[in-house]
Amino acid sequence: MSFQRMHILQVIEAASVWLFFIQALRVMFSVLFGIIYDQVFAGPANAWLVISVLLVVVAFMLPALGTRHPNPKITALFAAVAVISRVGLSVNDPQVRYWCALIVLASGGLYIASSLLLAKRAVLPGFVIALTLDQIFRVVGQTYDVTFRQSWIPIQIIWTVLLLVIIVWFGLSRNALKSNARSPGIVWGLAIGGVIFLETTLLTLPNAAARWSGFYYELIAPLLLICTIPPLIARIRLNVIPSICFRSEMRFGIFSLLVISIMVGYFFTGPIPGGLLILSQLILMVLVVCLMDGMVDKRTRAGLGMTTGLFFLLVLNFLNAFSFTYPYTLPWMRGMGWVVYLFALFGIGLALRLRFSHGKVSGILVLRPIWVNFFVIVIFIISVVSVWPQNIATLPKNGEIVAGTYNIHYGYDEPWHLALEAQAQTILENRADIVALQEVDTGRMTSYCIDNAYYLSRRLHMNVVYLPTVEHLTGIALLHRGEAIETDGSWISSTQEQTGIVYALIESDDFPVHAFGTWIGLSDEDTLNQIKEALAYIGNRTPAVFGGDFNSIPGSPVTQEVIAAGFVDPFTVLGIIPAPNTSPAINPLERIDFVWSRGIFPLEAWVPESTASDHRMVLTKLKTRP
Repeated sequence: MSFQRMHILQVIEAASVWLFFIQALRVMFSVLFGIIYDQVFAGPANAWLVISVLLVVVAFMLPALGTRHPNPKITALFAAVAVISRVGLSVNDPQVRYWCALIVLASGGLYIASSLLLAKRAVLPGFVIALTLDQIFRVVGQTYDVTFRQSWIPIQIIWTVLLLVIIVWFGLSRNALKSNARSPGIVWGLAIGGVIFLETTLLTLPNAAARWSGFYYELIAPLLLICTIPPLIARIRLNVIPSICFRSEMRFGIFSLLVISIMVGYFFTGPIPGGLLILSQLILMVLVVCLMDGMVDKRTRAGLGMTTGLFFLLVLNFLNAFSFTYPYTLPWMRGMGWVVYLFALFGIGLALRLRFSHGKVSGILVLRPIWVNFFVIVIFIISVVSVWPQNIATLPKNGEIVAGTYNIHYGYDEPWHLALEAQAQTILENRADIVALQEVDTGRMTSYCIDNAYYLSRRLHMNVVYLPTVEHLTGIALLHRGEAIETDGSWISSTQEQTGIVYALIESDDFPVHAFGTWIGLSDEDTLNQIKEALAYIGNRTPAVFGGDFNSIPGSPVTQEVIAAGFVDPFTVLGIIPAPNTSPAINPLERIDFVWSRGIFPLEAWVPESTASDHRMVLTKLKTRP
């Protein structure tokens, strides 16, 4: 077997394991979110809360323990285990996903750590190709990775079989690829942990970058893809990037620009912050080449750097999660998400002090210009077609609209199956024209990095107005058919979790309808003040529909305030007493979700029996004229 052919097979293997490792990270933090949520908030807590986290810690420790003298054949076994276990990530069951993700993280980490010594030339192109494929899978799936769906399992099985053939075939010659690369150490590991954090939570998530900057997802998605692939281009990797890496002032110069760009993207909105986040991906990919091609520190065991990076990544992800859940965990983390990103950048900055010892690297993946151009054109077309604006469904012509409210629980059902598609089906089957959404995630690691608002709007051919309330990526939204004359949103005072009210003035055949959506805080919040602020924002605009999760039962001070503002409960008007309960979705015990109307006439009201979320959806049919 020729060296070039061996190297191509090696890169295919490395890219697949890197991709599965990144996907397993996303799955693991999403499943852990459900475990911790149930144990801490719902209770009662048991030993599984600690055990589930400790097992992840053990998986991250294995690279340091198992790769002191990496063996090529054992490394092939690590790859095979990771590849086989990846099939389970497409099974929509949290327990199956937990255990399979754990195995992928353990075996994948061991494989990557070993490859840093045995086959370093394949690690970087494998990482870059994995990031590119990950973006394509999510862009094609409207931010919902198509490979996480059960319909993907047959394709994943075929992929697995082909990879196993490559692993076995390539394994016959694997000894020939052993190199004398120096082993990465702790400082290098901190940098790689920071890189993986930035990539998996922001810079390869065009939906997250768009929500941070308030810029167009349709532009950011293809441009981030293009900015990911420069390390695959021979001229850039062999000439341009080393000229930057050799000079410490150049490294720190572009690193400073990276820090500024990410901070501007966090604190400001518009085309400039959006452009700077795109630039951040290009800069980070340059620094990745510096780190993987030639920046070394003291010689140490192969897995120590990888283990250090994984622990740093674990700390960063937990801190980032605390910045979203500050009211229930660490109150001082409120609004501190930017500090977590600075912490990740600090880890990268430490490594830039290392000596760059890049020499002539033979056998790296070198794509000919014609193939580079073809690859760029193909991924650009795929991304542009996937995000191309679509036709929006119109409102009914008979003067009737169906308005609803739906707490979508970040896209999960009550047992923590990913149920976003089932939620879309619930909305579609009930022919809703306007839907207020609560607990909407738009790129959090703990909800598979899916943009709930964008996915539902594309899936249902509806417009969406999104109001971020926590760290750009959690908030409330308003889905609607037809065109909006005006859209807006505003935060309302919150001592616990920040919330707000979202608004759209929707054009109809008779006259515009004012649609509002909100989420009112829990019992330890000043909910009376919140509803007063929300009603003040609404003012006297009419006809109006006002939907949301009010976390208050009928007859409470909160609902009395809404009635005093001239809104009516369609269930009461239509004599449906008692109205169906809405929470929890399975065997609901209380009614806390409402769709109120003012100056518009209720015809029907109902609560579907769908259990696709942890709340049931509430709907009412309204007539815009008597």
